[in-house]
Amino acid sequence: MRDATDDLKALRAQLDEAHQYLKVDQLRARRPQLETEAGRPDLWDDPDAARRVTGELSAVADDLETYDALEARLADAETLFDLAREEGDDSVAGEIEREIDALRAEFASLELRSLFTEEHDANDAICEVQSGEGGADAQDWANMLLRMELRWAERRGFGVELDDVSPGSEAGISSATFMVKGRNAYGWLRAEHGVHRLVRMSPFNAQGKRQTAFAALKVTPFLEDVPDIEIDEKDLRIDTYRSSGAGGQHVNVTDSAVRITHLPTGVVTSCQNERSQHQNKDRAMQILKAKLAELQRQEREEELDTIRGEQRSVGFGSQIRSYVLQPYQMVKDLRTGHETGNVDAVLDGDLDPFMEAFLRWRRAGGDRPSG
Repeated sequence: MRDATDDLKALRAQLDEAHQYLKVDQLRARRPQLETEAGRPDLWDDPDAARRVTGELSAVADDLETYDALEARLADAETLFDLAREEGDDSVAGEIEREIDALRAEFASLELRSLFTEEHDANDAICEVQSGEGGADAQDWANMLLRMELRWAERRGFGVELDDVSPGSEAGISSATFMVKGRNAYGWLRAEHGVHRLVRMSPFNAQGKRQTAFAALKVTPFLEDVPDIEIDEKDLRIDTYRSSGAGGQHVNVTDSAVRITHLPTGVVTSCQNERSQHQNKDRAMQILKAKLAELQRQEREEELDTIRGEQRSVGFGSQIRSYVLQPYQMVKDLRTGHETGNVDAVLDGDLDPFMEAFLRWRRAGGDRPSG
């Protein structure tokens, strides 16, 4: 039987690291406090506070259960190896090897949680797709980008709410707003914030020439409660309009869609997905507050890239990632250098390798994204 001592020691070291980055001792102290709060009979008198408590409790319980399960499995593997070595029993060698490989994979997956270290990483994410330079191709590319991000979110089991879609003048869409809901949604999606460049043979060009098109994805952390944001109604222009229908079954077709413009800053939010004008207005106001909170944070820290990175025009020289379909096939992230030739898989939502590369690049001290 192969000597697995070094492998098991390495796994034990990874478990010790997990104990540190998961802050297991703090979680064990926090869990009973949260359980007490969650058990209060008046908990749901304040729905927002209740959601925060139950959400944190779920996250704490998940981390502790994951850690404890790995600790138990590693202890079992160590015991099995020690007994087999003492008794000269080679019959369990395959079982030990399989468990070591499985634990390596589990620790690699768990280690990703240590990459979500910024203030709002755990939040839901407000995402806005905007077509850029490239005419009809850019509008079509914006629609492809929207589908790609939605497919990724669905694959990971995140909740998705499509709030607003504006059809393009020639094809695809000119813009869309959607929310991705789930633990670390913003932490993952901040890797996608920026300008995305597509190179392909244009289906809109009669000569079939190669065309470059651009679309941007802006990602903002959704803040459930923004007590510091006070909005004067006199600073708002509120317009109602008929929903476009571009969102298919997700979008109603009454005159209940709402667009809110914050006049001092020029920030615009809109929603057409809810059932009534009142609900659409409430959602648009929530998004507006989150955006204004981000602006305040940027002003305080005097850095435009504090949360989302520097904003540039949606065109040449500003992209974070290139998707080339012709004359060869490749997707390459210009920040991390990560690339793949399987363009179809990426466009179908296989974004985890790019996001993981971005998170590790950031932890290693990479510059802020250029989106």
